[in-house]
Amino acid sequence: MTRQSTPPAYQEYAANIIARIDYRVMTLSQRGLLYSMRLECWVNKFLPESPEQLARLLGFDVAEVAAELPFVMPFFEVKKGRIFAPDLEAYRDRVLKRRAAQEAAAQATNEKRWGDKPSASTGNQRVGKRSVSDSVSDSVSDRLATRLPNRSVNITSPSLALAKGKGLSTPVNCVQGGTSFSDADGWTDFTADPEQEGE
Repeated sequence: MTRQSTPPAYQEYAANIIARIDYRVMTLSQRGLLYSMRLECWVNKFLPESPEQLARLLGFDVAEVAAELPFVMPFFEVKKGRIFAPDLEAYRDRVLKRRAAQEAAAQATNEKRWGDKPSASTGNQRVGKRSVSDSVSDSVSDRLATRLPNRSVNITSPSLALAKGKGLSTPVNCVQGGTSFSDADGWTDFTADPEQEGE
């Protein structure tokens, strides 16, 4: 489902605004009103046409807004008593369409890669009847077996977040030359500082 929330920012080319004669001839207060209105239009999409309501909404003096409003209106359109910034609405539309296309492409890629949708009960994406975490565990075991050809490595769901000095939550069994080693044999925390082990 496509999210339709307002993007947090819009891109504006300063040269395009500055090049407009109707902007260049504005006073400082007119420019302030223009950008106050544009920012409100981006966040709330429209403003009331009434100068009294507009002044109250923006927190400005009604007489000042009413006097300056005609100078800023070339940048806006009025439809059914509402003021819109057409360039901002066109930009918003492009951003939302691009976002929807990206989400659709990502969904199609996920469906192609993983087959079906993520399992809600486990939180894992499913690969056929196996979860992604199962595949990752197998991949790690395969790599260890390749790097350590004379050793048999059996990894069963180790905890990745261990407190210092604590062992694995489940045993890691290694067999080398017929001799078996486990947590009970002193193979515990591989993150422990060797200089502090005797303390």
